[in-house]
Amino acid sequence: MKLNYKRTILIGMAFLSICAFWQMYDNIIPLILKDTFHLGETVTGAIMAADNILALFLLPLFGSLSDRTNTRIGKRMPFILAGTVLSVLFLLILPVADRTANLPLFIAALFLVLISMGLYRSPAVALMPDLTPKPLRSKGNAIINLMGAIGGVYALIMIKLLVGGGLTPDYFPLFLSIGLLMLVCVAVLIFTIRENPLREMIQAEEAAEDAGSDREAVSTGSATGTSSALPRDVRRSLIFILLSVALWYIAYNAVTTAFSRYATHVWGLENGGYANCLMVATVAAIISYIPIGAISGRIGRKRTILIGVALLTFCYLCASFYTSYHASMNVFFGIIGFAWAAINVNSFPMVVEISANADVGKYTGYYYTFSMAAQVVTPILSGFLLEHISYRTLFPYAVVFSVLAFCTMLMVKHGDSKPVKKKSVLENFDVDD
Repeated sequence: MKLNYKRTILIGMAFLSICAFWQMYDNIIPLILKDTFHLGETVTGAIMAADNILALFLLPLFGSLSDRTNTRIGKRMPFILAGTVLSVLFLLILPVADRTANLPLFIAALFLVLISMGLYRSPAVALMPDLTPKPLRSKGNAIINLMGAIGGVYALIMIKLLVGGGLTPDYFPLFLSIGLLMLVCVAVLIFTIRENPLREMIQAEEAAEDAGSDREAVSTGSATGTSSALPRDVRRSLIFILLSVALWYIAYNAVTTAFSRYATHVWGLENGGYANCLMVATVAAIISYIPIGAISGRIGRKRTILIGVALLTFCYLCASFYTSYHASMNVFFGIIGFAWAAINVNSFPMVVEISANADVGKYTGYYYTFSMAAQVVTPILSGFLLEHISYRTLFPYAVVFSVLAFCTMLMVKHGDSKPVKKKSVLENFDVDD
């Protein structure tokens, strides 16, 4: 059984559009709130946190609703199609509200955009495990993450090309370029991926593989593909996976959100010099996605994640001893990028591996609930320590939560993907594996 790369790339079009939107959102919306509407940092921060807060409720809701949906075009496609169209519609209102300095219109449109994005985020992400055989989901998730990175890069290029100078830049061309990309992506997805026939084919392949193989079954969901209560030991593993997700996001997100201030105040970097470290980590993660998918297929998801968490902890610990910037920090940030890829590629497939086929959307929602909750909590908690104790608490803070994530991950006993036994020694040299 081998991953269909072409199909996985096409499935990843939805995630590409989502990541392009959020890259633009995170970069441009705070500027509009500050420069056009002259809102303070606290109010701007509260508005920018709204997407994570809404996600806590919307992602599990629409993920679960998509599980119970049955239409001619599939379970996930109606949500992806409707969510994309609505998001683009409301997205194009934002630059109009910015140009006319109409704050009520801007806030209303922003709220509707966030609702619309929440409508299809979980269904879009759940589409990959729906249409990918279970042992190949880590490889599939690596491709999906790579597609997301391409979407983020597209948004950054458009920002550079289309945002003009001056005190009042016109953002409409930028928003239009993102909206058009989203529509093109969903059109490609709808016309190339036949969700219902593909799902039936994948389920038949998995059933045939399980029947004809002597390998230990690693799925802990319902064998019939219908929703059912999890056994106690499986539920315990799910809880520990989700706790691990929250803990490593608490550590990682604290560093990424506060690093610019930390590098300026503690290391004395000026003129955006801190961006070099973050760029190294981002590039290292992008390069690592596909190799990590192959590695996890050979040594298992849990072991790959534990290696990633251990590397994160080591790098955070080393960084805490630096009193000023040194070029060697780029090495540690490269390792951080690799480690984060090892975690990211494998954690989501572990969560949905536990689910029954009928519950993938709901479990996708669980995953995002815990990751988003962490991203709501950690800027407040770490920010309090930075403000009231010292900026140098940042990396020790990350070390503590990374160690806790390692401990909770050790308690996980389900959701892994065991390497499939080769029929012959020669098959170990199959480069397409």
